[in-house]
Amino acid sequence: MRFRHVVPILLALPLAACAGGHERESTYNRAEAQAVDPTPAAPDVYVMRHLEKGDGVDPGLSPEGLRHAEDLLAFFAADPPKAIYVSTTRRARETATPLASTLGLPLKTYDPADTARLVAEVAREPGPVLIIGHSNTVPEIVEKLGGARPEPLSESEFGDVWHVAGSDHRVEKRRLGQ
Repeated sequence: MRFRHVVPILLALPLAACAGGHERESTYNRAEAQAVDPTPAAPDVYVMRHLEKGDGVDPGLSPEGLRHAEDLLAFFAADPPKAIYVSTTRRARETATPLASTLGLPLKTYDPADTARLVAEVAREPGPVLIIGHSNTVPEIVEKLGGARPEPLSESEFGDVWHVAGSDHRVEKRRLGQ
């Protein structure tokens, strides 16, 4: 008699084990699916100081700076930026205007005192990004993007572009026109 009550219990155990296994398998598959959907890669970012400036309060570019601004077209011919960020100064806007006009891109302004916000915005961009900064902001921007901090820029340095690779944050410094 006792045997009759034990047999149904023994037969039910494998079914219970299978039911529990499905729950674990389902949880495992959800975790696996989340691992397959990685965070989007950071874009490549190009950071440069505005080009040669004139004199006065909020100066625009000098004639030399305006000529060099045209060099950005050749510099970015193979892989143009999808977004261009400039500080609120006239010289930063004038540095980017020929490239932005050619590409049909709006200039996005940022507050040079809020580098953390700039970096967060740039991280959401879909492709290469150009940031036009100043001698006192370029090193910090490059560093906050994950690259090695460049040496301080002198007031007479113009035309250097720091490329911070989105994949590994490697930094390469290039010069316009070269």
